[in-house]
Amino acid sequence: MELSFGEMALIAIAIVVLFGPDKLPQIARDLGAGVRKMRGAVEDIKTEIMKETDNPVSEIKREIEKVKDAAKDFNPIKDIDKNSVGEPQADVVASAPKPADDESHEGPVSR
Repeated sequence: MELSFGEMALIAIAIVVLFGPDKLPQIARDLGAGVRKMRGAVEDIKTEIMKETDNPVSEIKREIEKVKDAAKDFNPIKDIDKNSVGEPQADVVASAPKPADDESHEGPVSR
């Protein structure tokens, strides 16, 4: 809501006529106190909203940390070695010839 200078002057004159010049300082103090209380209430509401919206983020961060901790202990090679019959998988991969050493290796084929 925008007020022009003329509208503000008209409101000021109406206030002076209604309340008198001796009450203007008290009205201004009360109006200022009301504005400060309103700003404080808005700030409190903003703080509460930020706390509530931050809470799910912190829960997600905790879950991510749990997954990271579980991933540190996870070693699929151990599971493969325990379940494999015969020669371990690591030896099979190590004994396979490298593509650079294999003359029959043609590399990727583009179409």
